[in-house]
Amino acid sequence: MRLTPKQVTWLKVGLHLAGILPFAWLFWAVNHGGLSADPVKDIQHFTGRTALKFLLAALLVTPLARYAKQPLLIRTRRLLGLWCFAWATLHLTSYALLELGINNLALLGRELTTRPYLLLGIISWFILFALTVTSTQAAQRKLGRNWQYLHNFVYLVAILAPVHYLWSVKVLSPQPIIYAALAIVLLACRYKKFRQWWR
Repeated sequence: MRLTPKQVTWLKVGLHLAGILPFAWLFWAVNHGGLSADPVKDIQHFTGRTALKFLLAALLVTPLARYAKQPLLIRTRRLLGLWCFAWATLHLTSYALLELGINNLALLGRELTTRPYLLLGIISWFILFALTVTSTQAAQRKLGRNWQYLHNFVYLVAILAPVHYLWSVKVLSPQPIIYAALAIVLLACRYKKFRQWWR
């Protein structure tokens, strides 16, 4: 049984809730002592992991729609991508304002050279920004065939973002490895597409 447009609309409502509720939890945790002794790191890691979850969910849509024969699922991909960018922006903002401080933003350049994993994060954010501002149907019509070329850069983010996470943790734990493994699986689902690029 295929999804109907009305069911997809309700699915989008659920996905919007999935994007908002983590922020509500984070707001509660900040104001009610729900974080550890290093709340700045907690906020950075939480926002980063949430962005990764939405990135992986967006990458899951196409193979899921194909294998489950649910073409209308594609309509949720942009929504997931926008939430990924929103949480990635919160992640970057939490680092810039809470870690460096608003008066020390000039240190960001030096931080990028001394901590290369930050550079991977910044590159990922700029790619997500480009994909977000060109995600509308108007942009798709204007860019034509180039739109798909541009949006294929999401696969680069799927590589850089998990590496950024793996590289940033001081003590290697299962969580970043799981995210990296999921990204590899979702990229592997597109092996036919990648193989065509190299022909």
